[in-house]
Amino acid sequence: MARLWNLSARENLNLYLFVGVLLAVGAVFGVLLVHALTLEQRQELAQHLGVYLKSAKTPEDWNVAAAFRDSLLFYAKWLVLIWLLGVSVIGLPLVLILDFLKGVLIGFAVGLLVNEYAWQGVWFSLAAVAPQNALVIPALMIASVSSARFAYFVVKDRLFRRKGNLLPPFLAHTAAAALMMGMLALASLYEAYVSPLLLERAAPEAQAAVQSIGAARF
Repeated sequence: MARLWNLSARENLNLYLFVGVLLAVGAVFGVLLVHALTLEQRQELAQHLGVYLKSAKTPEDWNVAAAFRDSLLFYAKWLVLIWLLGVSVIGLPLVLILDFLKGVLIGFAVGLLVNEYAWQGVWFSLAAVAPQNALVIPALMIASVSSARFAYFVVKDRLFRRKGNLLPPFLAHTAAAALMMGMLALASLYEAYVSPLLLERAAPEAQAAVQSIGAARF
């Protein structure tokens, strides 16, 4: 089973490249989507960001446990959906769509921060977006590759050749998803416990950028 379910980058380079390209294209699309927003939409989003930055100044008021629970639940839903779509086999194209959408979300978030706060937005992105996604993106990529391998096994060996035991690859696919859930839990821990401390430092600079940009516009 270990030999069948080798998820290393060397053995599955084409799959990882394909998923990586989808994420990268999605990120570019997300950045372009920011520039496609109307002025009213940008102002509304900027107001929401301003409220979030004000809350970042008072981290003692944050509910860390609730933040961890909400973040973990969000990532768990995403991971379980990838796992289920891989098990269903016919849902594999939707896994690729989810990877693309993840890239869009990241690109949109970073693009919006940089667009609103200029170079201060880069620091804010490094504090609020980049670190946890350094764990989330590899976890989702590995889960997506595992789903693709499972779907390929079912189509090739079960449907066409009518041979092979379905249980070992199913258990391996499930074990891979469980391991990735551990990585996502670490990302949730970062969002709940570490990210607020960095955001507290970044918030004053971003608020100053908001004021300067607002003065320049008027």
